[in-house]
Amino acid sequence: MKRTLIAIAMAASVPFAANAAEGVSYNYVTAGYQASNGDVDADGYAARGSFAFHDNFHVFGGFGNQEIDHTPLDFDRYNIGVGYNLEIAPRTDLLARVAYQKLDGGRDLDFDGWSTEVGVRGLLARNFDGYALVGYEDYDGGIDGDFYGRLGANVNFNANWGVNGDVKFNGDVTEWFVGPRFTW
Repeated sequence: MKRTLIAIAMAASVPFAANAAEGVSYNYVTAGYQASNGDVDADGYAARGSFAFHDNFHVFGGFGNQEIDHTPLDFDRYNIGVGYNLEIAPRTDLLARVAYQKLDGGRDLDFDGWSTEVGVRGLLARNFDGYALVGYEDYDGGIDGDFYGRLGANVNFNANWGVNGDVKFNGDVTEWFVGPRFTW
């Protein structure tokens, strides 16, 4: 009877024992150059980070500042959210994230919003992982919501240091980022 109860308990706990895919870390900080090209061209800097507080959950956030080309105008972008990752193969995770976002251009250009995205992230080689996500973001104040696609990759030089590159395709605007990444 005792063995049967232990076996049932172990079998019932298997779905909850998922981890992040082998070699994929959700603990990192990165900073670097960020640019937007489209209706308005802008460039600047950004800092991002993520912290895994459970095998399948992480919090993430970021800050960026960009100056619009040929103008004295700039804007800040903030986001903070929570993500869920589920191993679907030994080196691949299903990834789902939701975030609060803020776009602040000063004066009357202050918008709150949210985003959600889903996709995959996986270890493609010993020192190279990549991700592909589709998402939707929406802001208040008359900015229409939009679907987007995001592709990114991390090349690791050693266990902690690497380079991150990220491209986001959002309608007529393409945003990209490149910078060093510290992972633990």
